Amino acid sequence: MLRLALYQPDIPQNAGTMIRMAACLGIAVDIVEPAAFDVSDRHFRRSGMDYLDRASVTRHVSFTAFEAWRRAERRRLILVETDGTTAHVDFPFAADDILMVGRESAGVLPNVYEAADAVVNIPMRAGLRSLNVALAAAIVMGEALRQTGGFADRDNGCPAVENANDRIRS
Repeated sequence: MLRLALYQPDIPQNAGTMIRMAACLGIAVDIVEPAAFDVSDRHFRRSGMDYLDRASVTRHVSFTAFEAWRRAERRRLILVETDGTTAHVDFPFAADDILMVGRESAGVLPNVYEAADAVVNIPMRAGLRSLNVALAAAIVMGEALRQTGGFADRDNGCPAVENANDRIRS
């Protein structure tokens, strides 16, 4: 199953929107802390609405903890950044990839780039800087789901997300 990782998110409304998307599409979410806000349902409620209870969210206390978990799971890390070297539509996604988006204010640190297996971008018009992080996550995740056949069966609803609760890994 594809996963979406939020690297040190700045804006709770964007994080809530991405968690809502993940719940609807059957995607697990990893939050790599520290976040710029208290990571709690209270901050996600407005944008995540009543979908939060249907999402599988794992919190990692640091990128180091996340990276140790990811390597143990043998999953590729695909970073979504404005300066990515490959257009997301030209990248061959795998069903167990982790797509990571960076902080709204600053992206990711150099060590995250170094750890990534690939860095993809969304082709945009010249002279425009970036999309909202939640919108960018949706665009790239949509392509990854399309390529991997991961969209929910319309007759049977969303695929089950294992253990839909908040876990913390240190």
